[in-house]
Amino acid sequence: MNTLKERLEVARTTAVDFLRWIILAIITGFVVGGVGILFVKGLGLANTFRDAHRWIILALPLAGLLIVFLYKVSNYENDKGTNLVISTLHAESQIPFRMAPLIFASTILTHLFGGSAGREGAALQLGGSIGNQLGRCFKLNDEDTRMIVMCGMSAAFSAIFGTPLAAVIFAMEIGSIGIMHYAAFVPCMFASLVASTFAHEMGCHAEAFTITEPIEFAVIPALLIVLLGILCAVVSMIFCKILHESGHLFRKYIPNAYLRVIAGSTIIIALTVILRTTAYSGAGVNLIEEAFLGEAPMMAFFWKIIFTAITLGVGFKGGEIVPSFCIGATFGCMFGALVGLSPSLCAAVGMVAVFCGVTNSPITSLIIGFEMFGFDSMRYLLIGVAISYMLSGYTGLYSEQTITTSKVKLQTINIKTH
Repeated sequence: MNTLKERLEVARTTAVDFLRWIILAIITGFVVGGVGILFVKGLGLANTFRDAHRWIILALPLAGLLIVFLYKVSNYENDKGTNLVISTLHAESQIPFRMAPLIFASTILTHLFGGSAGREGAALQLGGSIGNQLGRCFKLNDEDTRMIVMCGMSAAFSAIFGTPLAAVIFAMEIGSIGIMHYAAFVPCMFASLVASTFAHEMGCHAEAFTITEPIEFAVIPALLIVLLGILCAVVSMIFCKILHESGHLFRKYIPNAYLRVIAGSTIIIALTVILRTTAYSGAGVNLIEEAFLGEAPMMAFFWKIIFTAITLGVGFKGGEIVPSFCIGATFGCMFGALVGLSPSLCAAVGMVAVFCGVTNSPITSLIIGFEMFGFDSMRYLLIGVAISYMLSGYTGLYSEQTITTSKVKLQTINIKTH
């Protein structure tokens, strides 16, 4: 049995660690939150200008050339994006600080000129890079540096997307599916709340989507949501496969990075002209809004997959998370219209179910659903997320992500997503 002296020493050490991490987390929340605010404001200006001057998409090749040039002169051509952040959580690599300004500038350029990309994936890279640099400034050891990287990820996700609870869990869940490092719970919580409050006070408000036709839980709608969850798992696997393969194919057949980004830009411009819409530019928030109103085009999910795969595959920068939300919401809307179930409800379920399928993060997916839509449709969201997680296999957006436990058996597997 421990002596009173030993117990007091443990209590003292715990108290010191508690206060230390509160201070570090608050600093991280303010620093990353401040950068996140600038990022959100920059993206807002870029998207507003693009919507008012749709012709700017014709200059997309020039933006692509500038992005490739920036990465080349920064000696960062083999950018692994969010995969590098996840690899850092596994203590397999270090994040260079130059990732932060590069992803900041290149994502805004991608949005301004009409590329199809998100922002939350870029936020994870921003937060991870800044967190890693703060770890160096504070001279933290490797374990604590990984912790503050998680704090940076939480702070950036929270500031930019406005879901502070989901931001905490996502940073803890994304690296190793099946294992959550609860030691990071308190630091990530403080960093997330500080960043989200800071962003809110500076006028950065979360996206708001409302289920316009909520329905009571019943057997027939539940069975239809089961089918939607199955289909969302398939859609998530297709999205991941096309996203990965597009990058491989472009690099294989067009090895020169400058020619590759010009080719991809030309395809995007041609598709935009053929479809007569710029709706697939940017992250896709406009399409999500239409989906919740039951007005999204029937094949919007398919075209969003294509535009996003080409954009990211040829070298433009940005995230994959909001595009996955868009794909899920528009697919859900189409499903609801076809089967006679509330398109708005199906858009909400599709949004979180596809996100779960591509990130393998079921707890985060549920919390995002609860934070964004409330608890009135909780049972339907639960069904969609659970089924999508189980049936989406071991695919995922991030190849450095480790699935530590099987999705169908109580056993450890420790495999990378593909």
